[in-house]
Amino acid sequence: MSPSTAREAANPPDTQAQPGKTRMTYRDAVKAGLQDALRRDARVFLMGEDVGLYGGTYACSRGLYEQFGPERIRDAPLSEGGFVGAGIGAAVGGMRPIVEVMTVNFAMLALDQILNTAATLRHMSGGQLGVPLVLRMTTGAGRQLAAQHSHSLENFFAHIPGLKVVAPATVQDARSMLWPALEDPDPVIIFEHAMLYSVEDEIEQPAPEVALEGARVRRTGRDVTIVSYGGSVPKAIAASDALRVKGISAEVIDLRCLRPVDDELLKTHVSATRRAVIVDEGWRSGSFSAELSARITEQCFYDLDAPVARICSREVPIPYPSHLEQAALPQVATIVETVTSMMVRSG
Repeated sequence: MSPSTAREAANPPDTQAQPGKTRMTYRDAVKAGLQDALRRDARVFLMGEDVGLYGGTYACSRGLYEQFGPERIRDAPLSEGGFVGAGIGAAVGGMRPIVEVMTVNFAMLALDQILNTAATLRHMSGGQLGVPLVLRMTTGAGRQLAAQHSHSLENFFAHIPGLKVVAPATVQDARSMLWPALEDPDPVIIFEHAMLYSVEDEIEQPAPEVALEGARVRRTGRDVTIVSYGGSVPKAIAASDALRVKGISAEVIDLRCLRPVDDELLKTHVSATRRAVIVDEGWRSGSFSAELSARITEQCFYDLDAPVARICSREVPIPYPSHLEQAALPQVATIVETVTSMMVRSG
């Protein structure tokens, strides 16, 4: 199907949804976003390993193969470099592909396509070619999937100019961020944390429009700012609630977008609380938390009452045994302990 024919054949949005609130899981929110995009624009198709007949490794595309057919829901071979490259070609040709990479660890097999083609093609063509590609990747640990399926490598991709990198931490963002990602003229990577898929929450129905860029304050506070993203945001919120019992008012900032970072919001809020703690499931060395710490220090140095603190995963491949996996990851108790110590030291 040509792009022009696809546009003419596009299905209208679902008109049966009633205004109000609907309770659903993060997994179902991702699926609802996919359904909405596939209905809105017939140029949209989903491609990846096991996304079709199997229904997706994390069940985010269950039933879509039967609903939209094999041309729109395409099972790909075990070749990340191959099908990510095919997605890039389709995007350049006028389609709107959503390419699912089963886990961020496997994205290393497609890094050449992502870095040297998708992210650079607009620059190398003098602005003549764009790559409106959406890459969805599962990230993070906590499900005993061992070292090959459990790491948080968002920092690799947030380092690359030409990409936009987002990490929806809420059910609402999981539902609402896909369509604006598809409307972006350049490649967007969406990181979905594996431990969020079963989280339930109420979302607005029909889904409101959201911006891809811009952080959000998930908890207000006056004593310290906890900065996080993706799967670590619920831990930061739980820590904030525990700290209130101890008389410490901790705000929580959900970055939402890792490239570009909302520097203005960070500067405003950290300058007000005068303390910052960053929670990042990546490794500490060369981590995204290191970048955030540098930005906060550069912009807020004279407002800080304490050095910026970072809570990251242990510097080991993620273990398989549950007790070792949990010991390797940032936990609520660690956040509470770090913030409490910071408050004591800084008065």
